Amino acid sequence: MQKFFSGSRYLVLIAVAGSFIASVAILFFGAISVYMLLSDTLHSCTFSSKAAKILALGLIESIDLFLLGTVFYIIALGLYELFIDDTIQLPHWLVIHTLDDLKNKLLGVAVVIMAVVFLGNVVNWHGEPEIVYLGIAIAFVVVALTWFLGSKKKA
Repeated sequence: MQKFFSGSRYLVLIAVAGSFIASVAILFFGAISVYMLLSDTLHSCTFSSKAAKILALGLIESIDLFLLGTVFYIIALGLYELFIDDTIQLPHWLVIHTLDDLKNKLLGVAVVIMAVVFLGNVVNWHGEPEIVYLGIAIAFVVVALTWFLGSKKKA
């Protein structure tokens, strides 16, 4: 039974491969979206404040894709490190030894993604008061995640 459970850890390779493939797909999609956005902007030859706002919003949305692709990549690396091989050469800030390490890295990126989403809404804002509620909701989540991460480090 011990050999069975010891070998079963390789089932996590399915999650590693899926997360890595998702990461590559999202990163390529983000790169293509940046290319298309810049291409459309240059071909339209419209250089106004409205066109700049549309370009900025599109680029912010692309950054969101890149961050999401990064999350999937960190998940793939983290699961590989945790279950398959922890001797993989990575920068010190990306070394993951426990599930808590992986959660902490993911929550940190989640905070950045929420900030980028809010920034995208600010750039596209037309004076509606709902943006205040979105900002407050994001602030509550960031405070809760910060508290969660801080309390985990103290324990």
